[in-house]
Amino acid sequence: MLEIQDHGAVREIRLDRPPANALNGELIDALTAALQTAGKEADAVVISGAGRLFCAGLDVPELLQLDRPRFAVLWDAFTGLMQIIATLPVPVVFAMQGHALAGGALLALFGDYRIMPRGPFKTGLNEVQVGLIAPTPVHQALVRLVGPNRAGQMLVGGEVMDAEKAHAIGLVDELADTPTDVLPAALAWCEQHLALPRHALALSRAMVRADLHAIFGNYSASENEAWVELWFSEATQATLQKLVASLGK
Repeated sequence: MLEIQDHGAVREIRLDRPPANALNGELIDALTAALQTAGKEADAVVISGAGRLFCAGLDVPELLQLDRPRFAVLWDAFTGLMQIIATLPVPVVFAMQGHALAGGALLALFGDYRIMPRGPFKTGLNEVQVGLIAPTPVHQALVRLVGPNRAGQMLVGGEVMDAEKAHAIGLVDELADTPTDVLPAALAWCEQHLALPRHALALSRAMVRADLHAIFGNYSASENEAWVELWFSEATQATLQKLVASLGK
């Protein structure tokens, strides 16, 4: 489910849940624990993925089997994972070697840096296409990267785009030539930044990421409850069931 490898002072946490590294409760909990540990033991973190997909988002077929109380616990954990990435005391780079969709792209919004390969690789926040909305922290983090107008267009339309367009608008920070070049590029970014005076680096990160921290300080439990309510609405459940049926075909 996760592969952990240290590259000197940089810890790589690789998603390895075939076929699409989709996020279920077990993977969310494992990634949360791995990040908490890495924040204490490593000087920087790279989150990568195994296979052709970095992450296809939430594991909708599995999550549809959960009742409301169990899903609410999972959604709280997922929100907590976003916050941990945003507030980790060391830099976090997303080495997205393949498609990064929905929840996969969503988590990357809270990192320090995002890398994808050139070519036919897609990313985007397509929640509206399946009857959902991006949570408030996601909207605010997206605005931080691409600006309010572009973020609004993306979320309202559920836009999925290629890596080149994502790079052009600031959703992705760097393009590698091939999928196999993504991890080395991420490690190089970490090494470059870790060569800077460490105290100044930490203070600068704290300053420029204070707005990410504030997002969660202003986020209420009632917003999570409203999102869970939307998940279990009749219209959303019908749309999600159609999605699962299409995946089966």
